[in-house]
Amino acid sequence: MLDKEFKVLDERFRRYAMGNVHIEKLWTGSRWAEGPAYFPAGKYLIWSDIPNDRLLRFDETDGSVSVFSAPCNNQNGHTVDLEGRLIACEHRGRAVTRIEHDGSRRILADRFEGKKLNSPNDVVVKSDGSIWFTDPTYGIDGEYEGDHAISEIGACNVYRIDPINGAVAAVVTDMVRPNGLAFSPDEKLLYVADTGLTHKPDCSPDIRVYHVAPDGRSVSAGRRFATCDNGLFDGFRIDIHGNIWSSAADGVHCFAPDGTLIGKILIPEVVANVTFGGRKRNRLYICGTTSLYSVYLNTQGALRPKV
Repeated sequence: MLDKEFKVLDERFRRYAMGNVHIEKLWTGSRWAEGPAYFPAGKYLIWSDIPNDRLLRFDETDGSVSVFSAPCNNQNGHTVDLEGRLIACEHRGRAVTRIEHDGSRRILADRFEGKKLNSPNDVVVKSDGSIWFTDPTYGIDGEYEGDHAISEIGACNVYRIDPINGAVAAVVTDMVRPNGLAFSPDEKLLYVADTGLTHKPDCSPDIRVYHVAPDGRSVSAGRRFATCDNGLFDGFRIDIHGNIWSSAADGVHCFAPDGTLIGKILIPEVVANVTFGGRKRNRLYICGTTSLYSVYLNTQGALRPKV
């Protein structure tokens, strides 16, 4: 018997939603929870509380929560690179940064063609070491999640940081407000959410999909993959079967690789982002507006392919 928070829309979803498994509310007290990243070596999760300008840490071994870093330049999205280092999108810093093994902060990108970035939002690392990130204006739109400023670039793009020379290139330029992003398990597809409805009333709340070029440095013209039926897609992750687990206003939406919405995990708060963690990568951590939730699934987060 499935818990009532699992909403089956397609029989394929039953493979992933297990009976006798419940949503766990692990902690509450954020103003806007975002940017989860899991560190398997330490068995902990970090996530952002953007307006409170802090990172929080959930210890999987004892369930405790502590402040990981504060202040933190109103960090939003995070990921872990090939060497286990934290990659961060800073709203107030208007930069993508990395915490080195010695704890120092290194700026990886803060400008494009000589102009300041807007406010990097979400980030992924590809198996070749390149870093791909979105750059909408949410951190400079006001004083709540960063510092108010006018966009120098005048556009909101998806960028790629070259792993060899650090060059920043615009790879997706057809979105209003690019937000969450992720690669398919084989890295042949790039998925990006557009939350431009916050600024443009006729912008469809979509996830778009782009074919990655064979050299891994650019993408083709995109197409609509899915449209959100409740609120907006924000951050999302992909499992080993190619399913997308995306944030939405009513919880987490699960899309099959063919774009069919097959099920939902209902959460009593607007969800901003998710990530897989745990010893088997089968625990989905969920950032609700004020709270951190988790649920065990019968699938695992996708790993980067070996190169």
